[in-house]
Amino acid sequence: MTTWDADLLVVGAGPAGVSAAVMASSLRMRTVVVEVEQVGAKLRAIGAMENVPGGWTTGGALAEALASDLDRHQELGRVTVLSGRAARVDGHDDRAEVLLEDGRTLTAPAVVVATGVSTLMPEDVPWIEAPESRWLPPLWRATAEYLEGRRVVVLGADRPLGTWLRAHPQAGVNLDVLFPESDRYKTEEVADDGRLRLDVVDRVSVAPVADGFRVTAWHSFGGPHTFVVDAVLSNMGSKPAALAGLVVGADGYCPPDEQHPRVLVAGDLKGAQMQRIAVAIGDGSRAALAPYYQAQAVRA
Repeated sequence: MTTWDADLLVVGAGPAGVSAAVMASSLRMRTVVVEVEQVGAKLRAIGAMENVPGGWTTGGALAEALASDLDRHQELGRVTVLSGRAARVDGHDDRAEVLLEDGRTLTAPAVVVATGVSTLMPEDVPWIEAPESRWLPPLWRATAEYLEGRRVVVLGADRPLGTWLRAHPQAGVNLDVLFPESDRYKTEEVADDGRLRLDVVDRVSVAPVADGFRVTAWHSFGGPHTFVVDAVLSNMGSKPAALAGLVVGADGYCPPDEQHPRVLVAGDLKGAQMQRIAVAIGDGSRAALAPYYQAQAVRA
C-alpha cells in the first residue's frame, strides 16, 4: 500500500490555498499546507475591501479569519501547516510531489498550487528604465503619513491605486500617476479623485539623486519632461508566482488544462481574470474537490 505524507498538498496560504485546505479537511482528507510567510500575507496590506462577501472591510481582517480557519482544522487533526518555501512541483503516474528548498520532498495523490502573484518591478516592464532602482516600494505598502507633504510619483495605474485611495479618504496627498496607454481603462474608477494627476506616457526613466529621484517622462507629443520628486512608488501590476515544474503559458500564467492531472492550480495563478479575492476563494474550494471525487470514483 502506498504511503503518502497527506491526502492533499496545498502550496500557498492565501485565499485560494486556505479555501482548498478547509474544503479538503471538511471532506476528511489529511492536508498539508506549505507556506513561506504567514497565512494571508499579501492580504494584510490591503487597506480597504469592498467586493468580498462577509462584511470584511480590510484585507487584514480577512487574513485573520483565514488563519483562524486553519487553526480550527489543525485542532481537528486534519490540517498541518508547514513553514517552508516550495521550489518545485511534479506530477507522476502514482503521486504528486512538492520539493522544498531545504531538500525535503512531500508526496500526496494530488497537489493544489495556489502561490498567486508577485509584484512587478521596473525591470519587469518595458516602459520603465531604472537601472539604479531595481526595487521600488509598492504603493499598497505606503502609509498616508509617509506620503503627506511629499511630491510623489506612482508608476502604473493598476487597481491598488483605487484601493489605496479608498483606504485613505482623508489623506492630504497629491500623486503624479504615470502609466502606459494599456493602463488607461484602469483609471476610470479614480479619474474624479482630485488628489491625482493622471499622465499617459510612452516611457519613463528613474534615477536616484541627493534630494530624492529624478524622473523623466516621454510622451507621444512633445519632448521629454524631467522633474525631481521625493518618492517613487511602484504600481505596475503583478506577475504569476509560478513554481518550477508547472506548465507556463506565453502570458506567464499556468493554464489548468495543461498541467499534470495530479497537479491543480487555483486562484490568481490561473490567469489575470482570476485576480479577485472572492473568485480565488471559490476556485480554491473547487480545486480541492477534484481529487476528492477522483478518489471516490476509484473506490467505487
